[in-house]
This record gives sequence, C-alpha cells and structure tokens, in this order.
Amino acid sequence: MIKFKYVILYVEDVEKSMNFYQNTFDTPIKFITPEKDYGELITGDTSLSFASVNLASSNIKKGFLSSQSQEKPFGIELGFTTDEVEKLLEKAVKNGAVLYEDMAVKPWGQKVAYIKDLDNYLVEICTEIQ
Repeated sequence: MIKFKYVILYVEDVEKSMNFYQNTFDTPIKFITPEKDYGELITGDTSLSFASVNLASSNIKKGFLSSQSQEKPFGIELGFTTDEVEKLLEKAVKNGAVLYEDMAVKPWGQKVAYIKDLDNYLVEICTEIQ
C-alpha cells in the first residue's frame, strides 16, 4: 500500500515557520528535533513538515531553488479550508503573512484567497467546494 504521508517546506527558521502555522491554522506541533532543524505539524493523515535549508542542503546534494529567492511564490500551494475565510485571512496577515490575492467568490460558490507565508510559500485559504 502506498500512502502520501508528508510535505516538507525548506525554511530558514523551522521553529518560527512552525509557530506561524500553529498560531494561524491551529495545527499542533507533533515533533521538532532538539536542533530545531526539522519538525512536523499535526494536519491529519498527511503531515506538514519543515526542514532547515541547511538540513535540506545536506540531503539534496544537487541543490534546489529557495523559496526566498523568488519574487513570486512557487507554482505550488498549500490549502486550508474554513467556513470563515475572511476571519482566517485577517489572522494570517496579523501573524506575518502577506496578502497575495484578496478573497474572491468562484462561479461555483467557493470563497478563495491567497497569502504568502513567512517563507514566501503560497497558501490558499478557502471554503470547501460544495
């Protein structure tokens, strides 16, 4: 059996990034190494995880693009659903996120907004698709 288990974001400060997600999206911390170079949040069956750029560099010998090196976010997004998009959007910005696309209502009725997190990753805040 194959199971999609985690997504790892490469970040400069693992603890700071994890705290942003914990404080904004109410995702409890499952684990963080004593060195604070890797950690996981409890987000259901698939964990949202964080690795320091230094740790990632030791694993990925050929290198990678840093999220900080991009003016625009990568062409990938993390999605969080809520019934209160406006309220969560305001909370995210208060916690240091940057509004990237203001809330819009899609033709199928879904409310959608986009932020850039502390590490320049794109995050969608939306209602469930009905």
